[in-house]
Amino acid sequence: MKITDKGQFEAQNVFGAGAPNDVYAQYFIGHSFLNPLTDPQCGVFLANVTFEPGCRNNWHIHHATKGGGQILVCTAGEGWYQEEGKPAVSLVPGTVITIPPEVKHWHGAKADSWFSHIAIEVPGDGCSNEWCEPVTDEQYAGL
Repeated sequence: MKITDKGQFEAQNVFGAGAPNDVYAQYFIGHSFLNPLTDPQCGVFLANVTFEPGCRNNWHIHHATKGGGQILVCTAGEGWYQEEGKPAVSLVPGTVITIPPEVKHWHGAKADSWFSHIAIEVPGDGCSNEWCEPVTDEQYAGL
């Protein structure tokens, strides 16, 4: 369900928006928020990531020599996920996206909705993230 009202969205966003995502702001168009759900040292890091309407992250790749990748569990609002060379996928609460390592992709909110997902970093060897170019306004508007 698309949600444009921030107060209504916050009532639906059961894991909470958290703090402004200032550490990674350079890799986002628009404002995002980060609420860590587990301690990074526990072995499996989960965080609720919230995007304001129109916010999206840059294209990026989760590298790993073994294992790795990312899982997105959509929890509130509506968003987009796209792998390079493939059509974008509409995201709604309950959608689960499994992103293998080495796949260039991006994700974020629809232009007219707040959006949250839980991002799960899949454990592996040699894991790193490569941030690439922004999703252009033209690419995004074409969805």
